Parts: sequence; structure tokens; C-alpha cells
Amino acid sequence: MASRVPICVNDFRVFAKERLPKVWFEYQDGGADGEQTVEDNVEAFQRLRLRPRVLRDVSNRDLSTTILGTPINCPIAVAPTAYHQMSHPEGEIATAKAAAGTCMILSSHGSNTHLRDVTAAVSPDSLLWIQLYLYKDRNVTRLMVKMAEKSGYRALVLTLDSPITGKKLKDSPCVYPSLLYRLPNIEAEKSKNVVRNIGFDMSATWSVIDWLDSITTLPIVVKGILTAEDTREALKHNVAGIIVSNHGGRQLDGVYATIDALPEVVEAARGSNVEIYVDGGVRKGTDVLKALALGARAVFIGRPILWGLAYDVSLIVSMSLCMGIHMRWKGASGVKQVLDILKEEFSLAMALTGCRTISDITSDLVISPSKL
Repeated sequence: MASRVPICVNDFRVFAKERLPKVWFEYQDGGADGEQTVEDNVEAFQRLRLRPRVLRDVSNRDLSTTILGTPINCPIAVAPTAYHQMSHPEGEIATAKAAAGTCMILSSHGSNTHLRDVTAAVSPDSLLWIQLYLYKDRNVTRLMVKMAEKSGYRALVLTLDSPITGKKLKDSPCVYPSLLYRLPNIEAEKSKNVVRNIGFDMSATWSVIDWLDSITTLPIVVKGILTAEDTREALKHNVAGIIVSNHGGRQLDGVYATIDALPEVVEAARGSNVEIYVDGGVRKGTDVLKALALGARAVFIGRPILWGLAYDVSLIVSMSLCMGIHMRWKGASGVKQVLDILKEEFSLAMALTGCRTISDITSDLVISPSKL
């Protein structure tokens, strides 16, 4: 078993693979079909090259920015992912605590923690958004929205790329521990006997965004757009933001990497007030810089957050056994380490490319392989 202190994000993946049950790790780490898109999301960043500028005063760097008007300490935020208790008993609460200073999007369907419990566990100024799916029974979405509004969530993130669940070859038919079936946000609505069908709505069209806008005062961010065509459609429906996403390669295999799709979406949204974000494949600080140079307002991190959760609980438990003493779990620590490493690497990348502020990160800092 590895024992060294992690020094980069990929080190956390190694620890998670060693310490989690195989079926749990493969559920988190896997993607659709042959996982071509999972690999492309990471590799596409590596194909881009940087064009640094020199002899600029970078002695003080400001990494702060805003998303939907709210300040965050750096443009690195937490994407919605399911089953955080698979990695750590404190689950989504630990993640939310670690995300202090930036934004966390809570998964509504796949969260092991009720959305009210997450907001209750963090400071009132924490920036939390809630992710939503489109269900056949609109009551599910409607009630989720009302709970989110009352609980202090500041935006709705509507996932568009999941009318049906993608095929994942690594998913095992084994029985998961009962905690993985605890989905309190969904169960709370079932108990009210007002929900008829919890399945995803495969018949939904763009008009669903108008319906969602009619029942809430919260800004709407749409997640799962990869094309200029869909970007232009989204702009017709009063969205505040777009997350360029292919669901981490977990839905349709063979689509292109999100960083490759980003410029197309940014160009299609040019001239609007819609903010563009990106997720998928971010593993290094230079990845963050490349995404911002290509037009992203911020990046959202998925799998590395779960690896961070797994690292902390496993390390502390193993230390407890070796030392023969009881140690309290500190779930937020591993996630915070992941975010801190990315933030430090991003700051370094800014310095070495001649950038003092986020506004200094411009498109001329990046060149694609086709132009080399």
C-alpha cells in the first residue's frame, strides 16, 4: 500500500484505487462503454501547448473571480457527483466544508445527504448550487426546487445529457451496502405520496427550461452542452450559465473532450451575458489555466473530489490501527488537499505565463497541436 504524501491530484487516484473496494472504485472511476471519452477528457488538455510571456511583474497574483456575481477565491469549483459516502462516512457534508471559499454543486438525485443537512453544516455564506434531473413526474423536480430555495441554494444546475443512463461496462451487479441506496432527497418526496414516477423524462424538450424558470427565482445553469447549436438554443431560454460537460464520459462514449468543445460553445455564446464553465479531465493547475484561456469562467472538478475523500478516511483509519489509538475522521481534509494542490499549481502556472490576475489569462496563451 502506498504511504507517501500525495503531491499531485493523480496521487489521490492511486490511494483511492488501493483503499476502496474494487467495485466502489470502478463505479466512481469508470465511464461509458470503452471509456474513450474518459481518457480523451484528460488527454485533450495535454495536447494543448502554452505560450508564456516573460518579464512581467507576477510577484503578487490574484486568483479570485466571480460566478453569477458571487466572489470565489479561485476559479476551481466542485462538480456534482453521486454517493460521497462511498468514499467517506461524512460524505457530502465533508465535501461542502472543504469547498469553503468556492462553489459546490450538490447532486440532488445521487446525494447520500439531504440537501438541508448540507447547508445546515456549513457557514451561511457558503456558495452551494443544486443539480437537478428531468423526471417524468414534474412534482419531483418542483419539490426539489422548493426545498433548495428554502435551504439557501443559490442556483439550479439542470443536467441535460441524461434522458437515459449510459451503459457502463465496469458496473457490477453486486449488492451495494445499504448506504448507497440512501438517497434522502428523493426518499423525502416519495414519503409524501405525491410522486408517481421517479424515472427520467426522455420526452423533455427545450421548453422544460421555460417551465423551470416559471417556478423559481433562482438562476438556471444548464449542464451537458457540447455544441454551438445547443448553445444557441440555450440562449433562447433565459439561462444564466452553461457547463460544457460530457458527464465525465459516463453517458455517451465517443463524444469529444470538453476542453475541445469549449471554444465552440464560447464562440456561440459571445455577446450574451451567459457565463461558460467546463468540467471533465481537469487534473493540473495548467489545465485550469488552459480552460480559462479558452473562455471558461471557472472549472468544475468531479472524480478528484471523491479521491480526496477516500484518501483521508483511509489514511486516518490505517494510522489508527497501527498506533492503537482512536482518531476522529476528518473527511474535509482530503478534499481540501486536492483543491489546495490545484490552486497552488494554478497560481504557479499564472506566474510562469506572466499573469497577475484572471483577466490576464487570454486566448493567446494557448495553442492547439494543429497550429504547431
